[in-house]
Amino acid sequence: MNSRIDEVVSRFISFLETGRPDPALFTSDVFLDFTLPQWRIQARGIEDVVGVRLHGHPGPGKVPRWSVAPTPTGFVMELEERWTDAKDDWYCREVIIAHVDGGSINRLSVYCTGDWDSARQALHSAQVQLLEP
Repeated sequence: MNSRIDEVVSRFISFLETGRPDPALFTSDVFLDFTLPQWRIQARGIEDVVGVRLHGHPGPGKVPRWSVAPTPTGFVMELEERWTDAKDDWYCREVIIAHVDGGSINRLSVYCTGDWDSARQALHSAQVQLLEP
């Protein structure tokens, strides 16, 4: 893969895990189009994009599995996230299309399964035998 994209992906994963973007991760006018199972949110600008992230994931988490494929304008990424808050342990899967301009992300389209609490994760585990993690 392209070393510039590798670097952007690494910085993006760090942002997902910490909630804090490095100063060059996003362009100042970054646009987010975030789709949940039954909702859609948009934001423009670093502060508002980070605000959407922190609203849904207020604390640190982990991205234990991810894959990425470069595109002519950036990359497509599939990932899993896990995090804990005061209420529960959470899990979600996402596909992200990122457009990159000069080493910074200027547009994100995020498609999320929705956040699964521990009860939903247990129910899924009891009823579905996954072929791969």
